[in-house]
Amino acid sequence: MRNLSGKFIVIDGGEGCGKSTQIALLRQAIESAGQAVVAVRDPGATRVGEMIRGILLDPQNVDISMRCEMMLYMAARAQLMRQTIVPALASGACVLCDRFVSSTLAYQLGGDGLTAAEIRAVGDVAIGGRWPDLTIILDMPLEKSSARLQRARDRIEQRPAEYHQRVRENFLAQAKADPQRVRVVAADQSIQAVHEEMVKIVRDN
Repeated sequence: MRNLSGKFIVIDGGEGCGKSTQIALLRQAIESAGQAVVAVRDPGATRVGEMIRGILLDPQNVDISMRCEMMLYMAARAQLMRQTIVPALASGACVLCDRFVSSTLAYQLGGDGLTAAEIRAVGDVAIGGRWPDLTIILDMPLEKSSARLQRARDRIEQRPAEYHQRVRENFLAQAKADPQRVRVVAADQSIQAVHEEMVKIVRDN
């Protein structure tokens, strides 16, 4: 865990997969090895990003088109990169990011005819070409992840089960297309088992 200076790691996955818990555990493990860590969430983690997050997740904003939704996520991401992620990486910190372009390639792909090529092209502009060194997808069957969502649901979480199943399939397709940089961990194991598998992936990457 000592070779993570300047590394950009994304933890992603569907709703209720346990990202927040696992990011906290991974951060603790990396920091215990003496490596500085900056943890952020996407969208958010900046003043502008949190404002955009509020727009995106507000259940009242039912009129947002999928292309507009994609561009809002990218706008928040551009601010996060410029304000927080790039400076942190330059300082030698390891950045752990809760969601990133991988989420857009799962959640917005196909909406309003959006293609993966279009999303990646806009994403490349938003992030200035600085793609993650590693993305870990926490994968969980929909019936199990849905059972974890006991709080009031936001605009995205309220979408039908068929939509979230496509999201899961889109995440898995990313890992299949780029198995070196996108890894999948079964999130329906125990919290400790998931954590240990993630640590091994980070160490070996």
